[in-house]
Amino acid sequence: MKAMILAAGLGTRLRPLTDTRPKALVELSGRTLLEITLSRLRTFGITEFIINVHHFADQVIDYLKANNNFGMRIEISREEILLDTGGGLKKASWFFLEDSALPDSKQIDEPFLLHNVDVISTIDFSLMLQFHKDHRALATLAVQSRQSSRQLLFNNDLQLCGRRIDNKDILISRPHHTVISSEARNLSSIPLQALAFSGIHLLSPRLLPLLTEDGIFSIIDSYLRLAAQGEKILAFRADNYYWRDLGRPADLAQAAQEKVVL
Repeated sequence: MKAMILAAGLGTRLRPLTDTRPKALVELSGRTLLEITLSRLRTFGITEFIINVHHFADQVIDYLKANNNFGMRIEISREEILLDTGGGLKKASWFFLEDSALPDSKQIDEPFLLHNVDVISTIDFSLMLQFHKDHRALATLAVQSRQSSRQLLFNNDLQLCGRRIDNKDILISRPHHTVISSEARNLSSIPLQALAFSGIHLLSPRLLPLLTEDGIFSIIDSYLRLAAQGEKILAFRADNYYWRDLGRPADLAQAAQEKVVL
């Protein structure tokens, strides 16, 4: 199994820590966020990675070289301009499609993980992978019921149906990719769950040719478009697991106090 670690961002919320280093090399209890993510994913058998870089990109490359890539295969996807999550994945898509040209390859539809470098969790990726395979999902998003200014909306089948931004619901409508505001639609007969996304996704390589957007774009926009076309974009409920965003210095301090075993 392969994974992409999203580490290209400027880390503006982590300033002043990111004034002189990339967020991937910010430390939590003496370990870089990148090393924490790599080590945790390795425990689930993931040993092939691609990491997108931009802000202080050479520092990340030098860090990996100094640590001999932690004994794993690690490729770098350098972004001269920030491409956002969707654009970053599309640029790195070759990494997940390289085996598809091999005859009788078993990797053609092997799911892969997409993971933000600045989040930590105890999510069981083995269970998440089994859920993804059992439901034959195109994409499976780890989500939780918690407060967030930006939430995704799912129906009782855990299928993506829209998003909520600042308490305003925007729904997708099949079969065409249109949005319907909550004011224009009676939602009483459509029970939806507003859930916060964790920055952790499991994806089928089948998704990659379907990313028709170009340049800078969010993967969430692609998910909404594909869900409107009938593709399975599903929620994996991760409410019972520890999860923390490490986007601010205060978050790092809180996580250090919690001393969660990762």
